[in-house]
Amino acid sequence: MKPEQHLEELIGRYPALAPVQGSLLEACGAMEGCFRRGGKLLIAGNGGSASDSQHIVAELMKGFEKQRALPEEKKRALREADPVRGAALGESLQRALSAIALSANTALDTAFANDVDPLLCYAQQVNGYGREGDVLLAISTSGNSENILYAAVAARAAGMRVIGFTGASGGKLAALSDIAVRMPETRTSHVQELQMPVYHCWCRMLEEALFGEDAG
Repeated sequence: MKPEQHLEELIGRYPALAPVQGSLLEACGAMEGCFRRGGKLLIAGNGGSASDSQHIVAELMKGFEKQRALPEEKKRALREADPVRGAALGESLQRALSAIALSANTALDTAFANDVDPLLCYAQQVNGYGREGDVLLAISTSGNSENILYAAVAARAAGMRVIGFTGASGGKLAALSDIAVRMPETRTSHVQELQMPVYHCWCRMLEEALFGEDAG
């Protein structure tokens, strides 16, 4: 199935997403371009969106619906590093799409919150991890979470692209985003109920585009 067909299938199951089909495709294209250039995806969110950040990383950093077997040259390098352990690694490791959930670094966040400013914890991670050409997926159902806005500013200053993943209004985050993906709902739980199938579709599209049939 072509990546675009996955999006069409998503719209078929969730017709409410039809008005944002263009931004969904544009956002996926930005992430695909980032990965093709060897960049990484940073993901930030609060509460349920923090959990979504880690969920997305789990789907990108290992096989989602494909096995993503390592290429033979990588398997050979592992065997050369250690004939026994390298062989085991070569058969078990999977190709990954480099993604980091900024909500997962508890020690760093609590240290920075205590020593500096809790609103700037995500911005500090963007400052440390982010490089030109990377992408920040900024998740905020209201679009007005201050720590997410600070992270978006840090990302823009680093030459990263910002995808704002919000509810219908887009909030302040929309103005700081290169691509604003606005779920057509306003109630937080309803926004999140649409965001999950969207990011599953993105992961499916990215896997299809970047690994294709040879990923098994």
